[in-house]
Amino acid sequence: MSTENPRAGGAAAVPPAGLLPTVDAPAPERADAARNRRKILDATARIIAEDGPEAVTMNQVAHASGIGVGTVYRRFGDVSQLLWALLDDRERRFQEAFMTGPPPLGPGVPAGERLDAFLDALVDRIGEQRSILLAAHSASPRARYHSGAYRVMHTHAALLIGQLRPGSDSTLLAHLLLAPFSPDVMHHLAVEQELSAVRLKAGVRHLLRLRT
Repeated sequence: MSTENPRAGGAAAVPPAGLLPTVDAPAPERADAARNRRKILDATARIIAEDGPEAVTMNQVAHASGIGVGTVYRRFGDVSQLLWALLDDRERRFQEAFMTGPPPLGPGVPAGERLDAFLDALVDRIGEQRSILLAAHSASPRARYHSGAYRVMHTHAALLIGQLRPGSDSTLLAHLLLAPFSPDVMHHLAVEQELSAVRLKAGVRHLLRLRT
């Protein structure tokens, strides 16, 4: 995934919706390399299903997949990158939904409605994959902000904020808006505080309207 950061200061110059960046597609692979990648990801998914994401180690994945541990390291680098790789397919579907899917998540309604729908969908997505997201975040807390997935979400949020509040520092506001959706924050709210998805969505909407 890309490690390029969005522009840090000033009002955002966000691209048109059709030019939003996407999560990087996997590079073309030889057939044997693609099979090995699939075996490694499938083995990782089985370990998570049986023992939870905290049980994932590179050695364990190598043993479960029948692939040499050196190959596992070369392909994915560390546990964090391996866990994020598992999330790529779901992330691409999420991107398609908010970039080109039907409204209100996709185009065709006012920016405020799209932003509400986007944040609602983000609550649901994190809830569905909380354990993997939390494990990836715990393995490398700053990796989220350098991932292609975050870059796409940030650009999309900045675009909508810019439409709602022309002239605002939409780049900064988008970062602040997405901050509560960090996996550790959402885990604290949903699991430790036992807040439902309905209450989380209502809280986000209320927060956005405190000064309107």
